[in-house]
Amino acid sequence: MTGTRIVGQAKRIGLVWLLAIFALTACEPVEQEGPPKTGAAAFYDGRIIKWIIPYSPGGGYDEYGRMIAPFLEKYTGARVDILNLPGAGGMRGVNELFNSADDGLTIGTMNGSALVMNELAGMRGADYKVTEFEYLGRVVADARVFVISLDSGYTSFEDIWRKGKEVKIGATGLGGSTYVDAVIVNEALDMELDIIHGFDSSSVVRQAMLRGNIVGTWGSWGSALDAVDEGRDKIILQSGKQRAPDLPDVPTAFEMAAKTRNPERAMAILNAWESLHAVGRPVAVPPGTNPERVAFLSEALDSALHDPELLAIAKSTGRPINHASAEGMRQIVTEATEMRDDIRQLFVRAIQGEL
Repeated sequence: MTGTRIVGQAKRIGLVWLLAIFALTACEPVEQEGPPKTGAAAFYDGRIIKWIIPYSPGGGYDEYGRMIAPFLEKYTGARVDILNLPGAGGMRGVNELFNSADDGLTIGTMNGSALVMNELAGMRGADYKVTEFEYLGRVVADARVFVISLDSGYTSFEDIWRKGKEVKIGATGLGGSTYVDAVIVNEALDMELDIIHGFDSSSVVRQAMLRGNIVGTWGSWGSALDAVDEGRDKIILQSGKQRAPDLPDVPTAFEMAAKTRNPERAMAILNAWESLHAVGRPVAVPPGTNPERVAFLSEALDSALHDPELLAIAKSTGRPINHASAEGMRQIVTEATEMRDDIRQLFVRAIQGEL
């Protein structure tokens, strides 16, 4: 036997041994960290969860979803894919969620107050029932603020209140939160501000403020923050029964209610308004989803929203977390939808543009 043949046989024998060792190793069980997953945890391990965001990429809802998704993956063992479904003021995405399979693999974020109001008013396209969703929790409930341009010449809410119809306030379309905020507070506080609606978006409203076409607008504290920090705008009124820690010098609408001709009615309207805004930005799954999976996802979302790393990211990006549990959300939604009849009719008229 030549040296070349001997070397070739040796290589073949070595390869056989390597393959045999590999096969034996592959048959050995792989040690897992911790006990094996069971129940809902086993179901979600390695699966894909579709997260519906009912607005376009780049907006606040989208940014929250993409910020939270990696942490939801961490606590579920699943991959989370964001699906943006804008349209109909957020109703398209919510309708999609409501009618999705109830297997627990589709979740969605909602603009809670707008969807409750649209359902109350029987708005066309609201093909869902807010109380029938299975809620996993709430990400945040932004304080609502009345903001004015510093170039407007006004400095306080009392200045605005006294001027009445001379003051032009901008808002988006009928049913939008900026419009409903404006007309509801107008009604509650006996004001006569000139509310100009129909702007395409809140950013267009702010452009009108910069041009001096309007004095101010309603919006979330988060959306107003940049212009306030840059010294262009000023917050003169806020929602909430107590002043927010970040806005200790800004009066609340509830404080102003005592100065109206009918404080009792003003407080009733503002209480309903506050209940609607408490719904905030909840995360939910379709009706009928398996209770064990709902509980697992609720716990995972809770863990994600309390993760120190996520909270640090949220703070650095100006995206506050104001978590409410699944149980808390059910109570919040009940309070938001169970208005006394006269207040309900007032909100319906506001949504439909009759105020």
